[in-house]
Amino acid sequence: MTERLETVMLEVEMASILAYAELTDDFNPIHVDPEFAAATPMGGVIAHGTMSLCLLWAAIFRSFPASALRAPELDVRFVKPVRVGDMLRAGGEIDAEDPALYKVWVRADDGSDRIVGTLRLAAAVAQEEAP
Repeated sequence: MTERLETVMLEVEMASILAYAELTDDFNPIHVDPEFAAATPMGGVIAHGTMSLCLLWAAIFRSFPASALRAPELDVRFVKPVRVGDMLRAGGEIDAEDPALYKVWVRADDGSDRIVGTLRLAAAVAQEEAP
C-alpha cells in the first residue's frame, strides 16, 4: 500500500507562468502583467491555480498505478497564492483511519500550504502498489 505520495517539486518562474498562460489561453493580467498585478490587492503576479494543481496531479500519477486512478475524487482548496520564485512541493499521505483517503497538499519551502485537500481512491484499488 502506498502510504505517502511521491513528492514532486517545482520552482515557479515567470517563464513557466507565461508558458502555462499560452497553453491554457488564460492571459488574465494578474498572471502575466507585472505592472497590472502590482497595482492589485495581490501586490504582484500570481501563478494560475491550475498550474499548481497540475503539480499535485503529477505526484498522484507518479504514486499509483493507472488501475488505482480509474475514478479518483480530488477535493482541494486553494489557500494561498503562488508567486514567482516560490519553490513548491506536492505530496500527500494516507489517512490513518481510512486507507482509501489521502490528505494531499502543495506547499512552499517556507512550510505554508498553497493547496490542501483530499484524494479518495476506490477502496479495492487503494491497496495496490505503485508502479
